[in-house]
Amino acid sequence: MNFMTAVKHCFNNYFVIEGRAQRSQYWWYALFTIIVAIIATGLDTVIGFPILYMIFALGTLAPSICVAIRRMHDKDKSGWWLLIGFVPVIGALYILYLFVTRGTEGDNRFGPDPLA
Repeated sequence: MNFMTAVKHCFNNYFVIEGRAQRSQYWWYALFTIIVAIIATGLDTVIGFPILYMIFALGTLAPSICVAIRRMHDKDKSGWWLLIGFVPVIGALYILYLFVTRGTEGDNRFGPDPLA
């Protein structure tokens, strides 16, 4: 999956938590949010008020959570596993590990393999 396809897919599935998201979809979308957040923060510095970043953050909150849940589904884990990120250091490292490793091969309880 390429950059534009991943971003379009995440915004087209704004509130969809069913299914699975492959690694490339998640990480291309994460790169998009990081780049736009940096640009918005820079523009907010010029303006003197963080309005652009706040609008962007609120606008991407739901698709970011949903694509993270779909990424967990690719690992055959419930989206509730994202809450382990609240455990200091270890939780965040475990979630990072889940996000960077390959999903389960073949079908799992959340749907067909997105790489198939």
